[in-house]
Amino acid sequence: MQHSTWHDLIKQELPEGYYARINHFMDEVYSQENVYPPRNKVFNAIQTTPLESVKVVIIGQDPYHGPKQAQGLSFSVPDDIPAPPSLQNILKELADDIGQRSHHDLTTWAQQGVLLLNACLTVPAGNANGHAGLIWEPFTDAIIKVVNQQNHPVTFILWGGYARKKKTLISNPIHHVIESAHPSPLSAYRGFFGSKPFSRANHYLAEDGLTPIDWLN
Repeated sequence: MQHSTWHDLIKQELPEGYYARINHFMDEVYSQENVYPPRNKVFNAIQTTPLESVKVVIIGQDPYHGPKQAQGLSFSVPDDIPAPPSLQNILKELADDIGQRSHHDLTTWAQQGVLLLNACLTVPAGNANGHAGLIWEPFTDAIIKVVNQQNHPVTFILWGGYARKKKTLISNPIHHVIESAHPSPLSAYRGFFGSKPFSRANHYLAEDGLTPIDWLN
């Protein structure tokens, strides 16, 4: 982990020796099976978005489980890989809300202060949620708790039932929460489409005196 602020504060939220357990888990799974994202991208979300820069948090469940899709940022895939259905729906809602985005790699969002955090940071190839409940959730819950403790306002975007359960970790009244159905094709028409999360997040940022996110960048 490159960012010492994240490292030190997350560590305070975890049982003694938890980082060693995570390293042992990764040594094991990366040596035995085909796992996504590449090991050097597992902590990409907190490596790309420094704690003091976090303005928005978008919580996903686990990485994409197809070849070359996952890059350690929730919902994002490289531009040379086709956008999966959930990401297609995110871009469709963005187009209806703010405007058309010409590419689907979301790294530029992360660089602007959008923490793209999955609750589970690794996945076996072809096996969605295959590492759920094994090691990651206490670690990623600790990340949310650390953001919750910040004394500057943050907007949390919670898509779907799984992400919405994380609302219990967001207790600081200075923060904002935007909730809706998940962008998955199974649920997007049940309240994701039309929810305008991007303009709503920018409205909160402007209210708080913060620079809005250029979602089209």
